[in-house]
Amino acid sequence: MQTKAKNIPRTEFIGKVVEIISANNPSQLGLKGKIVNETKNLFTLETENGETKKLIKKQVTIKTKIQGKTFIIEGEILQGRPEERLKKKIKI
Repeated sequence: MQTKAKNIPRTEFIGKVVEIISANNPSQLGLKGKIVNETKNLFTLETENGETKKLIKKQVTIKTKIQGKTFIIEGEILQGRPEERLKKKIKI
């Protein structure tokens, strides 16, 4: 199954390796790691050196690979619980 950009918000992000390429908080810029938890408004990221960081979704832009393709995703479109995003219609 091929991933289309419009289906990205419906993707499960727990376990995905991401890089923060834009953030309101300068200390989060450039962080790389694996998403270990997700809530309505936050991602919990485990960094490469084992630290845990909480990231406010609407304040970050992430880069990740999904099915071998690289995507840049604004966290704002990922707002909401993962199960709610499945039902939500999002314009991209």
